[in-house]
Amino acid sequence: MQHYIGIDVGGTTIKYGLVDHAGHIQAQGAVPTPLNKNDFLEQLTKIVTDYQAQETDLAGIGISMPGIIKNNGFLLTAGAVRSMIGVNLKAEMEQRTNLPTNVENDANAAAIAEHWLGAAQGIDNYLCLVLGTGFGGGAVINNQLYRGAHGMAGEFGWMLTHNLDFTRDLEDASLNKSSAIVGGLCHTYTLAKQQLDPEFERVIDARVIFQAAAAGEKLAQMTLDKFYYDLATGILNLIVCYDPEVVLIGGGISANPTFIHDLNAALTDLELRHVSVSEVKDQAIAQIKPAKLMNNAGIIGAVYQAMRRQEA
Repeated sequence: MQHYIGIDVGGTTIKYGLVDHAGHIQAQGAVPTPLNKNDFLEQLTKIVTDYQAQETDLAGIGISMPGIIKNNGFLLTAGAVRSMIGVNLKAEMEQRTNLPTNVENDANAAAIAEHWLGAAQGIDNYLCLVLGTGFGGGAVINNQLYRGAHGMAGEFGWMLTHNLDFTRDLEDASLNKSSAIVGGLCHTYTLAKQQLDPEFERVIDARVIFQAAAAGEKLAQMTLDKFYYDLATGILNLIVCYDPEVVLIGGGISANPTFIHDLNAALTDLELRHVSVSEVKDQAIAQIKPAKLMNNAGIIGAVYQAMRRQEA
């Protein structure tokens, strides 16, 4: 049976694995993400050549990568790995490894993985939102991943949903700043705490805020309440634009049942207060559900796209 190498690049860690045609990850590993271009390419090459030394049936490479990625593997942006901006990663890896390579945006990879083996099996139209440092996602329309003309589709975090202040960077009014987990929820809570205590340590784990809210801290409760409504506002905008059957939420926070319950409650409240939406709420408005594949979604989705490209 042929295998593929799946590589999921994050800002701090590169996860990788050997994946078969059924999507089973048979071997996995992780290494720190080099931010220098040459070191980064050498690290990816080493991952592949190490597998090549062990396996003789490798069919190709699938890479999940942050940023805007053109259909030919050219990186218009590259998330935290800024040294890779302007590089054709597909061409680089094929030259170094002699294996067919496909490069996909990380949120798109997570979205299509859910269709193959996750919570979107049998669903033709859905959105998969990935909440982490930022707010990304992927749209699957008529059973096909929608990438857009330049590979930019799914950069939902860039959407502006607040009053615009032209004296500041407009991204301050974006979903990345209000509705992501680290860049939004944790950042807002940290700033509010530091207003009274400048020595308060920056929060990067949302569980700290949930624990404080459960213990009765008013600031944590207020911060979460605003976060839910900001996020629900962005999701409602996406629902009426895309008309999905379901909206899946990925990222570590999606495993928290309190988060999913309270987010659905905020979305329901917004729907009831919007006359046009409320008229079709029970017939045409998608529900929010947690994604299934969690930390393996990037590897699985990258391989799935590589398989589909070769079979096309």
